[in-house]
Amino acid sequence: MAVGHRRLSETEADAAARSALNGPAKAVPAPAAPGGRDAAVDPDDLPDGLVVADETGRVICFNTAAARITATPRAEVLGRPLDQALPLEDLKGRRWWSLTDPYRGLATRTGQPERNLLLPGGREVLVSARYVRTTPAGPVRRVVVSLRGTEARRRTERSHAELIATVAHELRSPLTSVKGFTATLLAKWERFTDDQKRLMLETVDADAGRVTRLIAELLDISRIDSGRLEVRRQPVDIAAAVGRHIQAHTARGHSPDRFFVRIRHRLPQLWADPDKIDQVLGNLLENAVRHGEGTVTIDVAPAGDSDEKGTAVTVSDEGPGIPEESMGRVFTRFWRGSKRGGTGLGLYIVKGIVEAHGGTITVGRGPGGGAEFRFVLPVAAPAYLS
Repeated sequence: MAVGHRRLSETEADAAARSALNGPAKAVPAPAAPGGRDAAVDPDDLPDGLVVADETGRVICFNTAAARITATPRAEVLGRPLDQALPLEDLKGRRWWSLTDPYRGLATRTGQPERNLLLPGGREVLVSARYVRTTPAGPVRRVVVSLRGTEARRRTERSHAELIATVAHELRSPLTSVKGFTATLLAKWERFTDDQKRLMLETVDADAGRVTRLIAELLDISRIDSGRLEVRRQPVDIAAAVGRHIQAHTARGHSPDRFFVRIRHRLPQLWADPDKIDQVLGNLLENAVRHGEGTVTIDVAPAGDSDEKGTAVTVSDEGPGIPEESMGRVFTRFWRGSKRGGTGLGLYIVKGIVEAHGGTITVGRGPGGGAEFRFVLPVAAPAYLS
């Protein structure tokens, strides 16, 4: 049972149950805190619902959160059998306590993992249970049940729906262009000059590239969310990587005068995934060029007071910058600083890549008033070299 970031131990759960016998709001003594001071755990202070049944299966604790989640007054359930106080059903309409049978089931069971169940009226609730025994295979002395609302899951579902909608919107435009140009070329090939054909094929190629990049972003998001983003470390020349990106922007028509690169001396050796570092640099420079104004400054320097701490890269512009109230949301999904296009996924991916390297990234206001992004990559080497 969560108290802040801590779960109730078996002893605390029993104490919570005993306290419920003497009244709903008795504080439960917890293990001594550092420094000799005792903490106190009141079941009514818990953010999740807490329901405790004794060895006879009758409810002896029903905290405020449980009453709110189930819409049932505490007085109506204290002393009642657990299956009547919490008449839960699974999604197939089967009675949950009949299926799990905590008191007469296998003696090796320690509880039930969290799952989605239904209260009367079809209200959804997330339920997990723990069976407290005196000895590992002894009879159940307490059943401690945790109840949570489904708001967090629904927020996740809304986030997934928003991701699908964003992807569908971003895919529609390039795919429509690709379909239109290829159909036109196939139907009327002989009517177009070579220059016209080349222009249409270049457009198709560019739009196919947009689709490829979007699919790559989706794969990156999936790996970041699941903690499966792999980093293949090798020596990286960060100064050369910055130079390649500047050349790519100037080749696309941007003036070389718009970029100012400052490479500090005595950079520590950087071991990182070169493809992913290219992705980070590309996203930050694209963000500065598209959404910022004036000169884009790229500063590469040793991080901290010692060269051994890592490499810091700062990208800043002279545009309007990011409002203070928005800086906390910059690295979240779908955040867009302006209406100049983009999926709103780039900075989320950048943060995931930097953190996968063990680094950090921050955002602030640059010397020229625009946005300033600074990421630090620590000194690291592959395991086989350490």
